[in-house]
Formats: sequence, C-alpha cells, structure tokens
Amino acid sequence: MNGQDELAGRFEEQRGRLRAVAYRMLGSLGEAEDAVQEAWLRLARVDAAEVENLGGWLRTVVARICLDMLRARASRREELFGPQAPAEVHADVGGPGPEDEALLVDAIGPALLVVLDRLSPAERIAFVLHDSFAVPFEEIAPVVGRSTAAAKKLASRARHKVRGNPVLAPAELDGHRRVVEAFLVAARGGDLDGLLAVLAPDAVRRADAAALPPGGAPELRGAGSVAEQTVLLRARARFARVALVDGVVGVVVAPRGRLLLVLRVTVEDGSVTSYEAIGDPVRLRRLSLAVLDA
Repeated sequence: MNGQDELAGRFEEQRGRLRAVAYRMLGSLGEAEDAVQEAWLRLARVDAAEVENLGGWLRTVVARICLDMLRARASRREELFGPQAPAEVHADVGGPGPEDEALLVDAIGPALLVVLDRLSPAERIAFVLHDSFAVPFEEIAPVVGRSTAAAKKLASRARHKVRGNPVLAPAELDGHRRVVEAFLVAARGGDLDGLLAVLAPDAVRRADAAALPPGGAPELRGAGSVAEQTVLLRARARFARVALVDGVVGVVVAPRGRLLLVLRVTVEDGSVTSYEAIGDPVRLRRLSLAVLDA
C-alpha cells in the first residue's frame, strides 16, 4: 500500500464522524458530503506526516468549510423553510438518498435542526462543536475567528436560543406536553377516537392559507370536525414533533428537518382547546422556536 492509499484509508475511518459534524452544522446531507469531500481535497494538498492529530485536523477543516458555506447561505438569504415541500426546497441530486438523511434527522431530532437553522453561522458552529462533540473552546476559537472567551459566549447564546424561554412552570409545561404528545400519537395513527379523547368538545382549528390543502376551510369548530380534518392530514403528522413555540408547548412539522408547518396549541384543563396551523413563511420566521428536553 502506498502513502496515498494509506492516507485515503485513514480518511475513510474518519468519514462517518466528519459527515455527522457537517450535517449538524449544515442541515443538508448533500452539503455535508460536499464539505467532507472538500476536506479530503485539502488533506491531499498538505504533508499528512506533519499532522499530529488527523481526526482533530479534519474536524477543524470541515468546521471552517461549513462556516464558509453557512455564511454564503446567509448572504444569499437562502431559507431552508417555506411553503414548498422540503424535497423541493433543497433536493439533493445523486449521492445519499432520503433514507440516509432520514436516519440522521431521527438521530439528531427534526426540532433541533429547525432551531439550529435560526442561529447565526458562528453560533451554530460553536454550539455544535462544543455541545454535540465536546470540542474545547480553545480549538473552537480559531475556527470562528474569535477569542476563547468570545467562543464561549457564542455557544452560550446559542444554547439559550436552543432551549428557549418557557412561560409555564415546569409541572404545567410537562402536563401540556403529555396532552400534545397524545394528540400527535392519535394524529399519526389516524385514531379518530384518540383525537376526540384529547380535544375539548368545543375545540377550534385555525389555519393560514399556506397550511391548508386546496379548498380547505380556514377555521373549523367542534371536536368532531377538528378530529376528522386532523385525521386527513396524518401523512404530515408523521413528521411532527413537540417543540417550544413562543414559550408554550406546540408542534413543528419538519420533514427531513426542513420546517414546513408550526402548530400553536392551546391546552386547558388537560385538553386541546384550539390549535392554529401556520405555514406562511413570514409568520414562521416571526415565531420563537426552541427544543423541549426529552
């Protein structure tokens, strides 16, 4: 085996971890693969014998590549959410397929990916490297071009955004979460009786035009009507996860980690009294979204 073959073998040993790092930073498997491939091209241009810690070197290079990609994305004002279906928003041509990305989304959590998309590029890099991969801030600082103290502040600010600001006491928040999760379980299973059990008798469902199928009513009243319409949308429900929406328990619908809809849910006395489906891109951007701890 020659030196180049040995180097390629060592790189392949790192590929899976590098892809995981890049995916958390970029939220796109296709772009993550591009970042990893670019790291290989850069490695091929240096004297690998002088690299003491190949894994750390490659992780740093991938992080810098991802930071550049995130900054370029922000400058073009590219949004990874909107009225289109996720496959239309960011389709990968060739390379890893939807099944590969679905596995990564499930491992990370679609709600977290949605929230990560709302961080600044430097915040996202600092948060992912430190909180997901335990990279010391001394190593993060040169990646984001800041001091060690500033890198710590970036990660702290990102962590605060990811966790959000619940407006309910912990016990009440947990109770509301149980109700909303029961609602989602019934919705995913097309369980009409389960939905009726969790909906208040006079429940109301409202939706903006972007969240409705053609000809859909913007408002429905009564548990029966709301449950029947919710069952019809069970295909979307399988992509739904609980999240913190404007400080209370709600739902994000994010196929492949791309935000499609948000449900603002009102829970009273152990029942869902109303929910609003929001799909308009402008309204989505105005929402405060955060991750609910497991």
